[in-house]
Amino acid sequence: MNPNIQQKIINVCDEKIAKKGPNVGLSFYAFFANKNDNPELLMEVAKWWILTHKLDHFEKATKIKAMVQSEIQ
Repeated sequence: MNPNIQQKIINVCDEKIAKKGPNVGLSFYAFFANKNDNPELLMEVAKWWILTHKLDHFEKATKIKAMVQSEIQ
């Protein structure tokens, strides 16, 4: 994934964890606005989430954050 969306995913995970605790779950839609204004980026994240990692619809934010951070390093 491109670095901009990786950072956005980390930021959104941090926000959700801060508000609702470490067990909060989210879907890949959490990283996008309610309108589909960037379908290419949405599909990039969906592919990473569904095809590459075979994740469930909802996953713990802590898990997603750790996965994305591991790909950055």
